[in-house]
Amino acid sequence: MDDPNEDTEWNDILRARGILPPKDEQSKDEIEDWFMETLKAKQEADQSLANKTLDELDELEDEEDDRIIAEYRRKRLEEMQASAAKEKYGDVMEISKPEFIKQVTEASQECMVVVHLYQDAIPVCKVMNQCLSELARQFKATKFVKIVADQCIPNYPDRNVPTLVIYDRGDIKANLVGAIQFGGMQMTTKSLRALLASYGALPPEATVDADKEKKKTIYRTSASAALSSDEEDDDDSDQGYY
Repeated sequence: MDDPNEDTEWNDILRARGILPPKDEQSKDEIEDWFMETLKAKQEADQSLANKTLDELDELEDEEDDRIIAEYRRKRLEEMQASAAKEKYGDVMEISKPEFIKQVTEASQECMVVVHLYQDAIPVCKVMNQCLSELARQFKATKFVKIVADQCIPNYPDRNVPTLVIYDRGDIKANLVGAIQFGGMQMTTKSLRALLASYGALPPEATVDADKEKKKTIYRTSASAALSSDEEDDDDSDQGYY
């Protein structure tokens, strides 16, 4: 059967005599209207920009840059405020056994807690306390506490101190017993930091990307060579005036 909407000479004759209804132009008209409206809007936008001076265009760009910078500042401020709220310790707190649950177990729901079980009479424990005090001042978001070992655990043997217990979210994450694994009397703040960082109690030390440093060196060398070449060219040019 022939399509009554098909563009043929015979269908045109039938439409002219009223035998066939007029073609449905609605969808075609809608598409054309939409196309014309879109084209007009684009032309108006282009015309608006075309009428602006370079300074006005720069101002528009500056406004967009300002918006992006303002958004970045807002996010950065929120991050700094959140970080500052966590960094509230800064020293090694002496605690007693009745305080343990509140100061350690419950506190570890909000931050990592490092507990030092020690004895004053054992020299390596004093070295440990010195190192922990330095780390506590550097990393205030981690809570450091100390407690006399046999007050925390009755009859705790001296050979087991210093002991570090790391708590996270109410549970023991690590139980580090004895001086040997800390380096004994040769223990350093740096080595202790690396050990605690391996358990997530402290952030790891920043490492230098060798590839990036190599690229920077290459860029500096290239820039210096280019500068030297330019200076030589200038010298040659100057000589031509004498």
